[in-house]
Amino acid sequence: MVETVLEVHNLVKDYGSFRAVDNLSFSLPKGKIVGFLGPNGAGKTTTIQILLGITSATSGKISYFGKDFIKNRSDCLQRINFSSAFNDLLGRITVYENLVVFAHLYGLKNPKKKIYELLDHFEITSIAHIKYLDLSTGQKTRVNFAKALINDPEILLMDEPTASLDPDIADKTLSMIEDLKKSRELSILYTSHNMDEITRICDEVIILDHGRIVAQDTPLGLTKMIPTAQVRLTFDNTKKVVEEYLDKHEFTYEFESAHSVLIDTEEKLIPKLIFGISKTDIWITDIDVIKSSLEDVFLHIARRKKT
Repeated sequence: MVETVLEVHNLVKDYGSFRAVDNLSFSLPKGKIVGFLGPNGAGKTTTIQILLGITSATSGKISYFGKDFIKNRSDCLQRINFSSAFNDLLGRITVYENLVVFAHLYGLKNPKKKIYELLDHFEITSIAHIKYLDLSTGQKTRVNFAKALINDPEILLMDEPTASLDPDIADKTLSMIEDLKKSRELSILYTSHNMDEITRICDEVIILDHGRIVAQDTPLGLTKMIPTAQVRLTFDNTKKVVEEYLDKHEFTYEFESAHSVLIDTEEKLIPKLIFGISKTDIWITDIDVIKSSLEDVFLHIARRKKT
Protein backbone atom coordinates (compact mmCIF):
# COMPACT_ATOMS: atom_id res chain seq x y z
CA MET A 1 0.00 0.00 0.00
CA VAL A 2 1.33 3.44 -1.01
CA GLU A 3 2.08 5.74 1.91
CA THR A 4 0.20 9.06 1.97
CA VAL A 5 2.36 12.03 3.01
CA LEU A 6 -0.24 14.80 2.71
CA GLU A 7 -3.98 14.72 3.29
CA VAL A 8 -6.34 17.65 2.81
CA HIS A 9 -9.93 17.42 4.04
CA ASN A 10 -12.74 19.86 3.26
CA LEU A 11 -10.44 22.86 2.91
CA VAL A 12 -12.21 26.23 2.67
CA LYS A 13 -10.77 29.72 2.28
CA ASP A 14 -13.02 32.78 2.26
CA TYR A 15 -12.01 36.37 1.61
CA GLY A 16 -15.09 38.20 2.81
CA SER A 17 -17.93 37.04 0.59
CA PHE A 18 -15.53 35.53 -1.98
CA ARG A 19 -14.72 31.82 -1.63
CA ALA A 20 -11.28 31.12 -3.11
CA VAL A 21 -11.09 27.47 -2.01
CA ASP A 22 -14.35 25.56 -1.79
CA ASN A 23 -14.43 22.32 0.24
CA LEU A 24 -11.24 20.88 -1.26
CA SER A 25 -10.17 17.31 -0.41
CA PHE A 26 -7.24 15.37 -1.89
CA SER A 27 -4.12 13.40 -0.92
CA LEU A 28 -0.49 13.21 -2.05
CA PRO A 29 1.11 9.73 -2.13
CA LYS A 30 4.79 9.28 -1.35
CA GLY A 31 7.03 9.50 -4.42
CA LYS A 32 4.26 10.79 -6.69
CA ILE A 33 3.59 14.06 -8.48
CA VAL A 34 0.05 15.40 -8.21
CA GLY A 35 -0.77 18.32 -10.47
CA PHE A 36 -3.22 21.17 -10.01
CA LEU A 37 -4.60 22.35 -13.33
CA GLY A 38 -6.91 25.29 -13.79
CA PRO A 39 -7.27 28.86 -15.01
CA ASN A 40 -6.01 31.89 -13.13
CA GLY A 41 -8.18 32.37 -10.06
CA ALA A 42 -9.03 28.66 -9.76
CA GLY A 43 -7.56 28.45 -6.25
CA LYS A 44 -4.23 26.78 -6.98
CA THR A 45 -1.91 29.35 -5.42
CA THR A 46 -4.23 30.00 -2.47
CA THR A 47 -4.19 26.29 -1.67
CA ILE A 48 -0.38 26.24 -1.76
CA GLN A 49 -0.23 29.26 0.56
CA ILE A 50 -2.51 27.50 3.05
CA LEU A 51 -0.40 24.33 2.87
CA LEU A 52 2.70 26.41 3.65
CA GLY A 53 1.02 28.18 6.54
CA ILE A 54 1.39 31.57 4.83
CA THR A 55 -2.34 32.11 5.10
CA SER A 56 -4.89 30.39 7.34
CA ALA A 57 -7.79 28.30 6.12
CA THR A 58 -11.32 29.32 7.01
CA SER A 59 -12.04 25.68 7.78
CA GLY A 60 -10.85 22.19 6.98
CA LYS A 61 -7.96 19.97 8.04
CA ILE A 62 -4.41 19.45 6.73
CA SER A 63 -2.23 16.51 7.78
CA TYR A 64 1.44 16.01 6.90
CA PHE A 65 2.91 12.56 7.54
CA GLY A 66 -0.17 11.68 9.60
CA LYS A 67 0.24 14.75 11.85
CA ASP A 68 -2.18 17.64 12.15
CA PHE A 69 -0.53 20.67 10.52
CA ILE A 70 -1.94 23.23 12.98
CA LYS A 71 -0.74 21.28 16.03
CA ASN A 72 2.63 20.27 14.52
CA ARG A 73 3.38 23.27 12.33
CA SER A 74 7.11 23.59 13.05
CA ASP A 75 7.84 19.88 12.64
CA CYS A 76 5.87 19.68 9.39
CA LEU A 77 7.53 22.76 7.86
CA GLN A 78 10.97 21.30 8.59
CA ARG A 79 10.13 18.38 6.30
CA ILE A 80 8.70 20.29 3.32
CA ASN A 81 9.85 23.11 1.05
CA PHE A 82 8.58 25.38 -1.71
CA SER A 83 9.61 26.60 -5.16
CA SER A 84 7.99 29.16 -7.43
CA ALA A 85 8.94 31.25 -10.44
CA PHE A 86 7.33 34.20 -8.67
CA ASN A 87 9.37 33.84 -5.47
CA ASP A 88 12.51 36.01 -5.53
CA LEU A 89 15.30 35.65 -2.99
CA LEU A 90 17.28 38.54 -1.48
CA GLY A 91 18.63 40.46 -4.45
CA ARG A 92 21.55 42.40 -2.93
CA ILE A 93 23.38 39.41 -1.48
CA THR A 94 25.07 36.58 -3.31
CA VAL A 95 23.63 33.20 -4.21
CA TYR A 96 25.79 31.53 -1.56
CA GLU A 97 24.72 34.03 1.13
CA ASN A 98 21.06 33.48 0.26
CA LEU A 99 21.44 29.74 0.66
CA VAL A 100 23.30 30.19 3.97
CA VAL A 101 20.32 32.16 5.30
CA PHE A 102 17.91 29.35 4.45
CA ALA A 103 20.30 26.67 5.68
CA HIS A 104 20.36 28.31 9.11
CA LEU A 105 16.57 28.65 9.11
CA TYR A 106 16.39 24.87 8.74
CA GLY A 107 19.09 24.29 11.34
CA LEU A 108 21.72 22.71 9.09
CA LYS A 109 24.92 21.92 11.01
CA ASN A 110 27.27 22.04 8.02
CA PRO A 111 25.63 24.41 5.50
CA LYS A 112 28.71 25.03 3.34
CA LYS A 113 29.07 21.38 2.37
CA LYS A 114 25.36 21.02 1.62
CA ILE A 115 25.18 24.26 -0.36
CA TYR A 116 28.08 23.37 -2.63
CA GLU A 117 26.65 19.92 -3.21
CA LEU A 118 23.43 21.56 -4.46
CA LEU A 119 25.26 24.18 -6.52
CA ASP A 120 27.26 21.41 -8.16
CA HIS A 121 24.13 19.31 -8.76
CA PHE A 122 22.41 22.18 -10.57
CA GLU A 123 25.63 23.25 -12.36
CA ILE A 124 25.64 26.75 -10.89
CA THR A 125 28.79 26.70 -8.74
CA SER A 126 30.26 29.43 -10.96
CA ILE A 127 27.57 31.92 -9.85
CA ALA A 128 27.86 31.22 -6.11
CA HIS A 129 29.34 34.64 -5.36
CA ILE A 130 27.23 36.67 -7.79
CA LYS A 131 24.40 38.82 -6.41
CA TYR A 132 21.00 37.24 -6.93
CA LEU A 133 19.61 40.35 -8.67
CA ASP A 134 22.30 40.05 -11.37
CA LEU A 135 21.25 36.53 -12.42
CA SER A 136 19.33 35.55 -15.53
CA THR A 137 15.83 34.08 -15.19
CA GLY A 138 17.15 30.58 -15.83
CA GLN A 139 19.88 30.96 -13.22
CA LYS A 140 17.38 32.22 -10.66
CA THR A 141 15.21 29.16 -11.33
CA ARG A 142 18.12 26.85 -10.54
CA VAL A 143 18.99 28.78 -7.39
CA ASN A 144 15.36 28.54 -6.26
CA PHE A 145 15.54 24.77 -6.78
CA ALA A 146 18.70 24.61 -4.69
CA LYS A 147 16.96 26.61 -1.95
CA ALA A 148 13.97 24.27 -2.10
CA LEU A 149 16.21 21.24 -1.49
CA ILE A 150 18.41 22.73 1.22
CA ASN A 151 16.63 20.75 3.96
CA ASP A 152 16.26 17.48 1.98
CA PRO A 153 12.45 17.84 1.96
CA GLU A 154 10.12 14.89 1.75
CA ILE A 155 7.46 17.04 0.08
CA LEU A 156 8.03 19.81 -2.43
CA LEU A 157 5.26 22.30 -3.19
CA MET A 158 5.74 23.95 -6.56
CA ASP A 159 3.73 26.91 -7.81
CA GLU A 160 4.20 27.38 -11.58
CA PRO A 161 8.00 27.01 -11.39
CA THR A 162 8.46 27.37 -15.17
CA ALA A 163 6.34 30.51 -15.66
CA SER A 164 8.11 33.15 -17.80
CA LEU A 165 10.94 30.76 -18.72
CA ASP A 166 11.96 30.26 -22.33
CA PRO A 167 11.16 26.79 -23.76
CA ASP A 168 14.70 25.43 -23.40
CA ILE A 169 15.06 26.40 -19.73
CA ALA A 170 11.50 25.23 -19.01
CA ASP A 171 12.31 21.82 -20.51
CA LYS A 172 15.48 21.54 -18.41
CA THR A 173 13.50 22.52 -15.31
CA LEU A 174 10.96 19.75 -15.95
CA SER A 175 13.81 17.27 -16.42
CA MET A 176 15.19 18.33 -13.02
CA ILE A 177 11.80 17.71 -11.43
CA GLU A 178 11.60 14.25 -13.02
CA ASP A 179 15.14 13.43 -11.79
CA LEU A 180 14.32 14.61 -8.26
CA LYS A 181 11.26 12.40 -8.11
CA LYS A 182 13.25 9.33 -9.15
CA SER A 183 16.43 9.93 -7.16
CA ARG A 184 14.82 11.05 -3.89
CA GLU A 185 11.36 9.44 -4.03
CA LEU A 186 10.20 13.02 -3.55
CA SER A 187 6.49 13.78 -3.30
CA ILE A 188 5.51 16.86 -5.30
CA LEU A 189 2.39 18.98 -5.48
CA TYR A 190 2.70 20.89 -8.75
CA THR A 191 0.44 23.77 -9.70
CA SER A 192 0.31 25.07 -13.25
CA HIS A 193 -1.97 26.26 -16.00
CA ASN A 194 0.31 24.63 -18.58
CA MET A 195 -1.45 21.50 -19.81
CA ASP A 196 1.60 19.98 -21.55
CA GLU A 197 3.75 20.23 -18.41
CA ILE A 198 1.07 18.59 -16.28
CA THR A 199 0.67 15.78 -18.81
CA ARG A 200 4.42 15.18 -18.91
CA ILE A 201 5.33 14.95 -15.24
CA CYS A 202 2.21 14.21 -13.19
CA ASP A 203 1.01 10.82 -11.99
CA GLU A 204 -2.38 12.26 -11.11
CA VAL A 205 -4.14 15.46 -12.12
CA ILE A 206 -6.70 17.54 -10.25
CA ILE A 207 -8.59 20.11 -12.31
CA LEU A 208 -9.77 23.08 -10.27
CA ASP A 209 -12.35 25.68 -11.17
CA HIS A 210 -13.62 28.37 -8.80
CA GLY A 211 -11.91 26.64 -5.89
CA ARG A 212 -13.57 23.27 -6.51
CA ILE A 213 -12.34 19.97 -7.91
CA VAL A 214 -14.20 19.42 -11.19
CA ALA A 215 -12.19 16.39 -12.36
CA GLN A 216 -9.51 14.09 -10.92
CA ASP A 217 -7.68 11.17 -12.57
CA THR A 218 -4.45 10.22 -14.29
CA PRO A 219 -3.61 12.32 -17.37
CA LEU A 220 -4.65 9.42 -19.60
CA GLY A 221 -7.82 8.83 -17.62
CA LEU A 222 -8.86 12.46 -17.96
CA THR A 223 -8.37 12.48 -21.72
CA LYS A 224 -10.75 9.51 -21.96
CA MET A 225 -13.52 11.78 -20.71
CA ILE A 226 -13.84 12.88 -24.33
CA PRO A 227 -14.59 9.77 -26.43
CA THR A 228 -14.20 11.50 -29.78
CA ALA A 229 -11.06 11.74 -31.89
CA GLN A 230 -9.95 12.82 -35.33
CA VAL A 231 -8.23 10.80 -38.02
CA ARG A 232 -6.14 12.49 -40.68
CA LEU A 233 -5.82 10.35 -43.80
CA THR A 234 -3.43 11.04 -46.63
CA PHE A 235 -4.42 9.13 -49.76
CA ASP A 236 -3.36 8.56 -53.34
CA ASN A 237 -6.75 8.61 -55.06
CA THR A 238 -9.10 11.24 -56.34
CA LYS A 239 -10.89 13.33 -53.74
CA LYS A 240 -14.26 12.21 -55.12
CA VAL A 241 -13.68 8.54 -54.26
CA VAL A 242 -12.89 9.35 -50.64
CA GLU A 243 -15.80 11.78 -50.39
CA GLU A 244 -18.28 9.16 -51.66
CA TYR A 245 -17.12 6.63 -49.06
CA LEU A 246 -17.33 9.07 -46.17
CA ASP A 247 -20.76 10.35 -47.23
CA LYS A 248 -22.05 6.79 -47.60
CA HIS A 249 -21.03 5.99 -44.00
CA GLU A 250 -22.20 9.37 -42.68
CA PHE A 251 -18.86 10.64 -41.37
CA THR A 252 -18.23 14.29 -40.57
CA TYR A 253 -15.07 15.36 -42.38
CA GLU A 254 -13.09 18.22 -43.87
CA PHE A 255 -10.64 18.08 -46.76
CA GLU A 256 -7.39 19.87 -45.91
CA SER A 257 -6.02 19.39 -49.42
CA ALA A 258 -6.71 17.34 -52.52
CA HIS A 259 -5.07 14.32 -50.89
CA SER A 260 -5.68 14.85 -47.16
CA VAL A 261 -8.89 14.61 -45.15
CA LEU A 262 -9.66 15.14 -41.45
CA ILE A 263 -12.40 12.81 -40.17
CA ASP A 264 -14.34 13.14 -36.90
CA THR A 265 -15.19 9.86 -35.22
CA GLU A 266 -15.35 8.05 -31.88
CA GLU A 267 -12.03 6.72 -30.65
CA LYS A 268 -13.38 3.17 -30.37
CA LEU A 269 -14.49 3.25 -34.03
CA ILE A 270 -11.09 4.21 -35.49
CA PRO A 271 -10.02 0.60 -36.30
CA LYS A 272 -13.35 -0.01 -38.06
CA LEU A 273 -12.97 3.20 -40.08
CA ILE A 274 -9.45 2.40 -41.25
CA PHE A 275 -10.28 -1.24 -42.00
CA GLY A 276 -13.39 -0.19 -43.96
CA ILE A 277 -11.49 2.30 -46.11
CA SER A 278 -8.66 -0.16 -46.73
CA LYS A 279 -11.14 -2.58 -48.34
CA THR A 280 -12.04 0.00 -51.01
CA ASP A 281 -10.02 1.36 -53.93
CA ILE A 282 -8.70 4.15 -51.70
CA TRP A 283 -4.91 3.90 -51.32
CA ILE A 284 -3.93 5.24 -47.86
CA THR A 285 -0.39 6.64 -47.72
CA ASP A 286 -0.43 8.01 -44.16
CA ILE A 287 -2.61 7.86 -41.01
CA ASP A 288 -2.50 10.33 -38.12
CA VAL A 289 -4.77 9.81 -35.12
CA ILE A 290 -5.43 12.96 -33.08
CA LYS A 291 -6.75 12.22 -29.59
CA SER A 292 -7.98 14.59 -26.93
CA SER A 293 -5.43 16.43 -24.77
CA LEU A 294 -5.76 17.78 -21.24
CA GLU A 295 -6.43 21.17 -22.79
CA ASP A 296 -9.38 19.67 -24.68
CA VAL A 297 -10.65 18.13 -21.44
CA PHE A 298 -10.39 21.40 -19.56
CA LEU A 299 -12.17 23.34 -22.31
CA HIS A 300 -14.83 20.63 -22.42
CA ILE A 301 -15.41 20.94 -18.67
CA ALA A 302 -15.42 24.75 -18.77
CA ARG A 303 -17.91 24.89 -21.64
CA ARG A 304 -20.12 22.21 -20.08
CA LYS A 305 -20.39 24.25 -16.89
CA LYS A 306 -21.63 27.26 -18.87
CA THR A 307 -24.43 25.38 -20.62
